[in-house]
Amino acid sequence: MSDLTSGQLAERCGAGIEAIRYYERKGLLLPPARSRSGYRRFPPEAVDRLRFIRQAQHLGFSLKEIQELLSLRIDPKASCSEVRQRAQAKIGEIEERLRGLQRMREVLWRLIDACGGRGPISACPILEALEAPENVNRVNVRERNRGGFER
Repeated sequence: MSDLTSGQLAERCGAGIEAIRYYERKGLLLPPARSRSGYRRFPPEAVDRLRFIRQAQHLGFSLKEIQELLSLRIDPKASCSEVRQRAQAKIGEIEERLRGLQRMREVLWRLIDACGGRGPISACPILEALEAPENVNRVNVRERNRGGFER
């Protein structure tokens, strides 16, 4: 397989050309060779590297974390346990975000329950609570199950 242009690399990986340039500027993609006319020419292995980057991003890894994973990937002294630890740490971060999202969902349901949907906008309990965020968590509502979410 011969070298690839930015467009060919983008097409093979489902990425945009700007994303490729961005990853290159951030050091995630190695600087490609240039043709005589100045076009970027990526080696075939850039396809695997770009797919790796994009998959890691989809799993929530930051660009810095992806750079670390790429470094581990080529470090002969690195072990699989190091990668495993990073994946476990990422799960911890994801679980914390989920708990935060569940708290937001709970507060929004309380605000919805507090609002009868009638009356003037000036008396909307949702807008009032947003204007005084310290009161958002103290909205008094009846308890009920919404969409399988136990409160």
